[in-house]
Formats: sequence, C-alpha cells, structure tokens
Amino acid sequence: MEKKLEKLKETIATLADIGGVQAILGWDQQTYMPPGAAEMRGQQTATLGRLAHEIGTSPELGKLLDELRPYAASLDPDSDDARLIKFAIRDYERATRVPADFVVEQAQVVTLANQAWAEARGKSDFSIFRPHLEKIMELTHRFVGFFPPADHPYDILLDAFEPEMKTADVKAIFDALRPQQVELIKAIAAQPQVDDSFLHQPFDEQKQWDFGVEVITKFGYDWQRGRQDKSAHPFTGGPGVNDVRITTRVTPDFLNSMLFGTMHEAGHAMYEQGVAQTLVRTNLIGGASLAVHESQSRMWENLVGRSYPFWQHFYPALQEKFPQLAGVPLDTFYKGINKVQPSLIRVEADEATYNLHIMLRLEIEMALIEDKVAVKDLPEVWNAKINEYLGVTPPNDSQGVLQDIHWSWGLFGYFSTYALGNLISAQLWEKINQDIPDLDEQIRQGKFDALLGWLRANIHVHGRKFMPQELVQRVVGSKIDSAPYMRYLRKKYGEIYSL
Repeated sequence: MEKKLEKLKETIATLADIGGVQAILGWDQQTYMPPGAAEMRGQQTATLGRLAHEIGTSPELGKLLDELRPYAASLDPDSDDARLIKFAIRDYERATRVPADFVVEQAQVVTLANQAWAEARGKSDFSIFRPHLEKIMELTHRFVGFFPPADHPYDILLDAFEPEMKTADVKAIFDALRPQQVELIKAIAAQPQVDDSFLHQPFDEQKQWDFGVEVITKFGYDWQRGRQDKSAHPFTGGPGVNDVRITTRVTPDFLNSMLFGTMHEAGHAMYEQGVAQTLVRTNLIGGASLAVHESQSRMWENLVGRSYPFWQHFYPALQEKFPQLAGVPLDTFYKGINKVQPSLIRVEADEATYNLHIMLRLEIEMALIEDKVAVKDLPEVWNAKINEYLGVTPPNDSQGVLQDIHWSWGLFGYFSTYALGNLISAQLWEKINQDIPDLDEQIRQGKFDALLGWLRANIHVHGRKFMPQELVQRVVGSKIDSAPYMRYLRKKYGEIYSL
C-alpha cells in the first residue's frame, strides 16, 4: 500500500503545482496584466483547468482511491496520510460530477467577466457587467444540476467553501444573530455619535503604504514568502505556504481603507504561511474553510487592529507620519475608527453592522439560485435590500451592486463565510485570552509573537486537515456559536457609546 500511497501523493503534487500556476495567473490578472490580455488569459486558465480536471477525475485515480480506502481506515484518523486520502476521495467525488468541457467554459467566462466587472465598476455602469453575470448564473445553475438534489440547491455551492455546512445551519445562525445586532445598533443610534471627521482628509498615499507595511511586519507577515501590491479589490493569492501574496488599496482622503484592508489580508496570508511545510504540494494546504480563513483576517483587522491596546502602541508612530493627527487624542482616534454607522461599502463597514452586509448578500444569492430574482433586476433589488437592512441607498452602481468582485469569479456560496468568520474569531479570542492572560499588555507593547504562535500551533499548522466545525470544536470546545461575538460587541461598544 505504501507504493499506492506514494502514487497518490505524486498525483496530488501535480494537481497542487497546476493550482499554484493558476493562482499566480489569477494574481497577475488582478495586479499587472494589461486589459487586452483578458481573452488570452482566459484560454490559459481554461487549459490549466482542463488539465487539472482530467488528472483529478481520471479512472486511474478513482481506482487508486478505492484501493486505498481500507488502508486509510487502518491509519490514525488524525494522521496526515489518513486525512490526505479522506480529502482526496471527497475532492474526486465532487470533481467527477462536473464535465471537463464545463470547467473549460467556466474558466473562459469568468476571466472575461472579471475584466467586464472592473470596467463596469470603474464606470459605475451595471449594464457592462450584466451579460457576463447572466452567463455566470446560467453556469451556476448548470453546476448545481450536476449534483444530487440537496435540501436546498444553495447547499451545493456553500459546500465548496464551507464543507459539510448546510444552508439551514447558516440561516439558523443568522436568524438568531440578526435581532441581537439590530438591537445593539438601535441602542448605539440613540446615543451621541462619535466624531471621525479626522479620518476623512488628505493622507499621503506612500506614507499610508509604509505604515501598513510596518504594522504587518510586526504582526509576523513573512516578506521572504510574500509581497504586497495594489488592486481594485484587496485579496490574498499565490500558491500558498511559501508564496503568499497580498494586495491592498489606498484611498487618498480616507485612512481606513488601506489601514484595515492591509491588516485583513495579512491575516489571511499569515494563516497560509503557517501551514506545516510537510503539507506543501498536498491537498491539505490552505485553510480548513473560508470561514476559518476569515476568522484569521477579521481577528487581525478588528480584534487586534481596532483595539485600544494596539493603538496605545502604534498611534504615536501614526501621528508622526501624519502630523494632521497631532491634535487628535488617542481616545478620540480610537472611537473614530470604531464608529458605528450604517454604510454602503462592505469592506469598510464597522463591526456592529458588517454582518448585515453579509446577510443581505446571502438573501440575494439564494433568490438568484431559486430563480426568484433576475440578473437584470439586481441593481434595484440590491438598493432595496440595503435600504431595508441598513437604511442607506447607493448613489450609483459602483457603491452598490458592483462593489464586490466575487460574482465576477462565479463565487456563489462564498459570502456567508465572512460573517461565520467573525463568530469564529470571537470564539478563538476568548480561548486565546484564557491561554495568554497578558495578551492586552503584549499588544500594548507591540509584541505579537505569542498570539501568532498560538494561532500557528492551534489553527495554521493543520492546514485543511480538519473540517471547519471539527477544528473549532477541537480548539474551543464547541461548534460555531454567535454568543462570544455578541459578548465582544456589547462590551466594546458599550464602552465606546456608554450603553
């Protein structure tokens, strides 16, 4: 069986190499690729997708996996080899349901759609993106049709990002969370609003960039295995582990975009960089799920980056870079960056309202999958939903339905993971503070080694070895639970707004 296992590992390594090249091409498309190369890039990614699909669905691989099933059952279920076989079987069973010509077509469609989205967002004109999104929705419905009927068709899409999570589970979590967040937002709205006007003024773009680099370097982002560039929508990309690239965007008259976007993406990247080297070129690299991944990015962005101890350390350096903040006291600055105000842009939303942005996207995606909403009506539906959820109305498409990149890549089923990640981050944070009682003091001193070390040992090193709910259960003793997140929000905003 050892020879068969080695054969499986060789096949998986080949697939990992192809995936790594695809990741680099995707990163390049979002950063440096000239617009005129979109069609050619679509052909390249389609070819790689077809090759990966052919290897990953070959009868030979299926026979090999059947032969290895009994062997896997004899291994320690938590061993790398047992998990590698388990996930290889899962990936094979999912991939063999999707025809190769569909994979090729999808790669070509989303590459062109992404370029169209970028143009549409820049011109704030949904009509440019609409035909591409209609094609993506057609492909999405076809994709769902390749699988046996689920409790809800959205389950099939969700499973790609949050393995074994059901739509009903997510809805139950959100239904319990929504009224609590709405109640908190109403309580905050009844209090005098904090001032954040000092964040809306000119800030030198290079100095913003340099400050962000200083912060994530202290966090522990490894520049020998990563780099940072600019993109229209911040993201983390690259083959993973030893090549994890991040992007950010810099707004010349608003500090928060670069500041917290950079921390967010560094959180994703440090997760990838922390995966065990023994898992390189296997199917166990990457994170347990998108929600677990988001727990890392949201933790560094919010629980660390928007905390008072963090700014006790970093605020003097920020003031030195930007003298216009010299007259803004630390307490005022801290309250300003944590101001709660319903807003249009998800990635710039405060912690108290952020999950509502996710819930409205989930509702729209489910309506699209259920054929209750047509693509042509999305701008109107979006505007109505965000007004219903947050009481704001987008002045144009770029600040409304076009603000997120995800649909242009065909990523339906993705959005709920952001809110689930918030919940996991708070669960982990409570456990971390139990294990590192002086964590606030360490952050106050600009020391993050113990925090990153805890995350590496408990989350990062495992890569994809465990299912998300299983991993959370192992680390904190319970599955995904909203209670710690609400405790965190009530304490933090209770202090800021004197509730």
